[in-house]
Amino acid sequence: MASHRKPRSRISGPLTGHSRRTAVGFTTAALASVTLLSQTANAAPGAPEPASRSIEKVKERVDTLYHQAETATQRYNAAKERTDQQRAKVDKLLDSVAQRTEKLNEARRTLGTYAAAQYRDGGMARSAATLLFADSPQDVFDQSHLMDRLTGRQKQAVDDFQAQRAKAAEERGRAAESLASLTASQKQLKTQKKTVQTKLTEARQLLANLTAKEKARLAALEKKKAEEARRKAAALAEKQRQEAAARKKRQEQGQEQQQNGSDSSGSTAPSAPSNGSKAAQAIAFAKAQLGKPYVWGATGPSSFDCSGLTQAAWKSAGISLPRTTWDQVKAGTRVSTSELQPGDLVFFYDDISHVGLYIGDGMMIHAPKPGDVVKKAPITEMPIYGSVRPA
Repeated sequence: MASHRKPRSRISGPLTGHSRRTAVGFTTAALASVTLLSQTANAAPGAPEPASRSIEKVKERVDTLYHQAETATQRYNAAKERTDQQRAKVDKLLDSVAQRTEKLNEARRTLGTYAAAQYRDGGMARSAATLLFADSPQDVFDQSHLMDRLTGRQKQAVDDFQAQRAKAAEERGRAAESLASLTASQKQLKTQKKTVQTKLTEARQLLANLTAKEKARLAALEKKKAEEARRKAAALAEKQRQEAAARKKRQEQGQEQQQNGSDSSGSTAPSAPSNGSKAAQAIAFAKAQLGKPYVWGATGPSSFDCSGLTQAAWKSAGISLPRTTWDQVKAGTRVSTSELQPGDLVFFYDDISHVGLYIGDGMMIHAPKPGDVVKKAPITEMPIYGSVRPA
């Protein structure tokens, strides 16, 4: 049967200069379209997004992944802290069980000595064995009968054995519970570690797939964001200075009123904040860490994550802070952003997943994210959750 399909049109003969240029132009356009579509897979068909908007989406996704990784890092830190505490508890309980077992064995040997002596004298070897190993009603009768024939020292040995056996069983039970809890904590630790690694791997892959031009546009976006944060930080610092001056003026006016109209020249300036010395020590420590790499889960001395840095900084000043941002935000006195003083902790995001050490003028020292280092930065580069004065 003859085919009714329309024959394909063919290009006959060699390509002329014009046709060759047309083909090359078509091929180049097609490749460019494929590249653009690969970068904007979520764009509506027929209306590809500009490359710059695609980079903004990449940046938004990378920032989100880093934020999620940091949240998972805090969960990892919490799980690790629980695991370490539980492991220490288990080790202590196992030591106690070992000591209790030795005491039980000593009591058993003492009781066995009396049983052997009674056996040699034709006494109650069976009842002694029952006392050591059995629990039936007949055994109770045998134990009672045996107790009637034991001396005071022998009865004391029996009482000691029974007490040691009960305590050993109790401590073994506590150790078993702690071991089960430790296993659960270790499982959670492993899960959070995997979550962090997954988020960071995805972020790195997104960045690695960018072209040189796309990386340049991304760097430009980062620079623009940083400049905007610095402008906001400068405005915030100016507002803080104005409010501090207003507070000082109100304090001086209050002092003048208390002096009942006496010479205002005798009034004194407000005293320095009580945390001044310790805060200065914490800041000095943080400055000494500038340039060290961010490593999630790290608490120093060669690398830090955000809460590891703030914990270590205040530890150098003699103040003990909890490990995670979620616990650090509860450690101290809450202060408003306008009342921030150097040394205060500033927390970010609604989930309180990041923290920095305030150093004044709207700036902080913090450990930002993987691939970055401990650095100074405006506190306005992230949404502020709240602030705490540790001491």
